Amino acid sequence: MKQILQMHDVNYAYHNMDGETKALQDITFSIDEGEFVAIVGPSGCGKSTLLSMIAGLIKPEGGTIELSGSPLEESKKNIGYMLQKDQLFEWRTIYHNVILGLEIQHMLTAKTKARANELLDIYGLDKFKKAKPSELSGGMRQRAALIRTLVLEPDILLLDEPFSALDYQTRLTVGDDIGQIIKNEKKTALLVTHDLSEAISLADRVIVLTKRPATIRQTISVKFDLEEDTAMHRRNAPEFKHYFNQIWKELTQDGDDVKVSEPVS
Repeated sequence: MKQILQMHDVNYAYHNMDGETKALQDITFSIDEGEFVAIVGPSGCGKSTLLSMIAGLIKPEGGTIELSGSPLEESKKNIGYMLQKDQLFEWRTIYHNVILGLEIQHMLTAKTKARANELLDIYGLDKFKKAKPSELSGGMRQRAALIRTLVLEPDILLLDEPFSALDYQTRLTVGDDIGQIIKNEKKTALLVTHDLSEAISLADRVIVLTKRPATIRQTISVKFDLEEDTAMHRRNAPEFKHYFNQIWKELTQDGDDVKVSEPVS
């Protein structure tokens, strides 16, 4: 399996008038093509900062980031970034929201329009192409936001707590839904989340960060013996509790504050 992302000894600190606050320290990991990796850690440890560096929005103060062996700033790989809120524009229809990125990047062609319509059809939004975002449920809006990202054919998807704005029941359904879409499209994904259950139900590996300055405490491979490997089926599998407690133990070694959405007993 080819590696698509390589991070080696990455460091970052926040600077203000009072001095510097170290956020990330000696972060080293890689992600294979087609792999789904989740990052968990206490609040404020720099998880979202890590995604911003991979997206090229901020530069690391030390270390290197490479995409398929090329330095990030030289790479021609396409990075998709899905944020906590869907960022859909109310004055545009769902279809016109989906093709917004294509318009901005001057990629709107007959072929990419056909791909946008294909994705809307495959993932159940074809009947809502002319609807406005306010006419859709929160889960459907997130699905539209993901399609808007997928139509740009990203080589890697960065997911920054994309379900956190949803209520718990919707979050479970949408997590399962979007997890399957990413697998169906054979996309590489890196998810940042506070929710341990979400990480276990979606990821192939879970990277556990310490409190700030964040280092990698542990990397845990997640494997389930399931005929149909979906997020919902994982939550009901006997292995789920084992992984949850294993990650919980790693996170609470230093009294770290983390979000719990499942019992640990």
